[in-house]
Amino acid sequence: MNLPQIVSAAEWEAAHEALLVEEKQAIRARDALAAERRRLPMVWVEKDYRLQGPNGQARLVDLFDRRRQPIVYQFMFAPGVGGWPDAGCDGCSLLVDNVGHLARLRARDTSFVLVSRAPLGNIQHHRERIGWTIPWFSSAGSDFNVDLGLTSDAGETFGLSVLLRDGEDVFRAYFTNRRGTEALGSTWTFLDLTPLGRQELWEDSPRATRKPRQASGGAATTAAER
Repeated sequence: MNLPQIVSAAEWEAAHEALLVEEKQAIRARDALAAERRRLPMVWVEKDYRLQGPNGQARLVDLFDRRRQPIVYQFMFAPGVGGWPDAGCDGCSLLVDNVGHLARLRARDTSFVLVSRAPLGNIQHHRERIGWTIPWFSSAGSDFNVDLGLTSDAGETFGLSVLLRDGEDVFRAYFTNRRGTEALGSTWTFLDLTPLGRQELWEDSPRATRKPRQASGGAATTAAER
């Protein structure tokens, strides 16, 4: 693998400062996108889905655990998925391994739960074997995964939904899948900070094709000011 160019400390500082300007722009763009996401229209969830959880049959409102909003990650664990019947999807497992302590979310009226089509017995066995403590529900026998677009004739896939409760009414506020779920995985965030990156074939890494550039006008600020 080709390593980045070696330069003097002064040249590195100039390149670093220019990159920080771009990073700040990206942060502001993400903030603006998050604001748009909060204003996304919602859709009422009409069906009274019945899932299976640690305490037996569960309605959709039980995923909230008396909180206002749950983040629901639909974990690929079903017939036809690699690892079945003893284990779930490797990629989903990597993501869940990255989820931190839920107390910080719960303090902000937000739950985080997993849902899979696997029967509850398979889920509990896998959960205990791995040592996860995240609440995990089975949607076996319900239309939940199908209606949310994650189970079809093409097979099983994964995704993340955000629900919101207003009294007994439940709304679907947001959905993402594929690389949209990377926000849950700090492994990718950490690797993106490094010269070697994620070490994936699709990455533009690491030979640089541009020269360090100075920020124009008064846009440049020091790292400390950020």
